[in-house]
Amino acid sequence: MLAGVGGVGTAAAFGAFGGQAVAAENGVTKFPVPDKPELKVLLTGDAGTGTREQYAVAAAARKLCRDRGVDLAVGLGDNIYENGPEDVMDDEFISKFEAPNEGIDVPWLMVLGNHDTSGIFPGSGGRPTRGDHEVEYHQHSARWYMPSRYYSVAIPQKDPVVEFFGIDTTPLSSYVLQTDPEYHWDGPFARRQRDWLAESLAASRARWKFVFAHHPLRNNGTHGNAGNYEGISCGDYMSGKHVKKLYEEVVCGKAEFLLAGHDHTLQILDTADEYRGTQQIVCGAAGKKKGKSATPENKAFWEAYDTLGFMMLSIDAGRVVTDAYTVDADTSAYTHAYRHVRTDSLTD
Repeated sequence: MLAGVGGVGTAAAFGAFGGQAVAAENGVTKFPVPDKPELKVLLTGDAGTGTREQYAVAAAARKLCRDRGVDLAVGLGDNIYENGPEDVMDDEFISKFEAPNEGIDVPWLMVLGNHDTSGIFPGSGGRPTRGDHEVEYHQHSARWYMPSRYYSVAIPQKDPVVEFFGIDTTPLSSYVLQTDPEYHWDGPFARRQRDWLAESLAASRARWKFVFAHHPLRNNGTHGNAGNYEGISCGDYMSGKHVKKLYEEVVCGKAEFLLAGHDHTLQILDTADEYRGTQQIVCGAAGKKKGKSATPENKAFWEAYDTLGFMMLSIDAGRVVTDAYTVDADTSAYTHAYRHVRTDSLTD
């Protein structure tokens, strides 16, 4: 059900099989990965601020989950602002993840963001080894699922309807040059991850395939599109040109959805023929908010800027429904803002 490689701290047992919880090596019992053909999946990103905004969004999501039910959650990176954890026992895991999400008692599939791997300045992404603390935390939390820096989850275990592929894009798009050869844009980690993702997508039997990472391919927010992040199109890191290459060559036409955060906005972009049916969703407004690019380039079904929020995916064999919610930071009230329904799979 869960398969992962790459990075340290891979637990002996990654999840739940047949609906039974499996204990990690240190005795922590994980919330079980669901094993059924219909799912409700909470989607949040850039949440880990520890501020009232994060707690307001989490409270709103908890209310919705109680009302609608929830089986799984996905966190799209920047889990521990501003610098990432100092070690696996850093108390920021409690204040910026466990405490705000108390009551949303399901597995949270997590990936790393640039703030989780800060180096010489916050958010630089220049110290990838800091992310090892978040991988190791998998063995210390009932909720937190990050058995490796990249991994997959297929649900249900037999005849999967959906498969999630979590990857680490931070070494490919840091704000500084990578000094550790392992994490160069073309280093061993990047090559292993690319090969794994290509092979795993090709082997997947799931009707719906979701690749999720921190950095988007297409984005109408201020960070811009991959290959031109921050308006920069040269260089091997800040521009994100190698993120663009990975997505366009390995993901597009192979996965129905690409989920990302990084930009503190909510966007449901179109399926875009040039991306061969792979639809970009940006959901990075769970702790911060930000405005729109002055020159947006991408067609969208729906967008929201300068607002907090989250999304909920309802998945079955016939369709994926994406519901977007905005949140009032003062009242923790959520408002349903948009619903998008997709029925066409790339395997049809």
